[in-house]
Order: sequence, then structure tokens, then C-alpha cells
Amino acid sequence: MTNDKNLQPPKPGGGDIAHTVVKAGLSAIPIVGGPAAELFSALLAPPLAKRRDNWVRSIAEGLEELEEKVSGFTVDSLRENEAFVTAVMHASQAAVRNHHQEKLEALRNAVLNVASGNAPDEDLQLMFLNFIDTLTPWHLRILRFLQGPAAYRAAKGMTSTNQAVGSPARVIEHTFPELRGQRAFYDQIVSDLFSRGLMNSEPSGLHAMMTASGVLAKRTTPMGDAFLAFVSSPHAG
Repeated sequence: MTNDKNLQPPKPGGGDIAHTVVKAGLSAIPIVGGPAAELFSALLAPPLAKRRDNWVRSIAEGLEELEEKVSGFTVDSLRENEAFVTAVMHASQAAVRNHHQEKLEALRNAVLNVASGNAPDEDLQLMFLNFIDTLTPWHLRILRFLQGPAAYRAAKGMTSTNQAVGSPARVIEHTFPELRGQRAFYDQIVSDLFSRGLMNSEPSGLHAMMTASGVLAKRTTPMGDAFLAFVSSPHAG
């Protein structure tokens, strides 16, 4: 007969830890009572539950992948990682508020970078998580583009074109046709990025006439680069 004292409980996997921490984070969202609660249950609870389940699954799969690919990393070690727990709680609430895949991917990558130890100090982690929550997908796209316009265009299969040379704004509109004639919109995005210390140019700088090298120059700050690394896959590069 097997001695019960020798039986060891199975070690928690990525899904167990992700579900526990995400549940704790989402429990902080207040729910009102009465008719409002009934409306919430009928209209919002099912899609929110789906978002939650998809988020938990993505984190669990990411943690399991880290365990396979990162030497010395174990999911069980996250039990004592307070920075990870805090990051997951913040990211989980933001994830349920979002349906944009780019933002969900950024939040997921941020959590996995914290888990793997590939993240800035804890104050910057919280600042960057707040940035992901409040910025739009267009903020993320334009910031990535301005980190290296030529490399971004090459990665998208776009060749250099002389007709885009003249000002960075013209290159933006050539790279993102949806933004043509939308100067007020992307100027506001650049203003937001500049005010957060992620870019070294104000909107007016995008409309100045420049040489080809100036037009394609890097415009992210060291903080902007750190933010983009934080929201990139821990397996990137």
C-alpha cells in the first residue's frame, strides 16, 4: 500500500499560477448592485469572461514557453516574485478593458518580461504598464516606426522611395496610408509620446524639410527604447 506521506502534490503549471493571480487582479474591479448588476450580468459578463479566459490562457502558455526556452526559469519560482504578481494584477485589469490585439500582445509581453527578469526597475514597469493601458494601438505603431523608419519599412516589405523624402510626416503617411490627410490625429499621437518622454521630437519637427538621412533618423529616446523592449516578446531578437 502506498504511504500517503510520500505522495507529493503536482507542481503548479503556468495555467495554475496565471489563473490564481489574474483572478486576484480582476476581483479588484468593483461591481454595483441592483438593476445595474442584472444588466451587467446579461450584457457584459459573458464577453468579459471570454476576455478573461483568453488572457489567462495566453499568460499560461507564455509562462510554459519561458520554462522551455529560458535556462533556469521555473514557473514555480514566480510564487515569491512580488514584482510579477503586481505586474499581472495591473496588466490583467487593463487586458479585460481592451479588445485591441496589439495592446493585448503588449500587455502579455510585458508580463512575460517581468517573469523572466528581462524588465526595467519596478517603478518603470508600472509606468510602462500604465502607458500600454492609456495609449492606443496607433501610438504603439508610430513609436515602433520612429525607432527606426528604414528598418520598419524594410520589415514590412516596403522599398525606399524618393517621393516620400522631404519630411518625416510624408514618410509616416507613405508608410501608413490610413494616416494620409490626418495630420491633426498623428500630431496628437506624437505629442502624447513626446510628453511621456518616449520621443525626442515634438510634432512640429515631423513637418520640417530634411535630407533623406534626416527623414529616416531614429526619434525614440532611451526611455522609448526601454518601453518598446518591455512590450516586445521576450524571445524577440
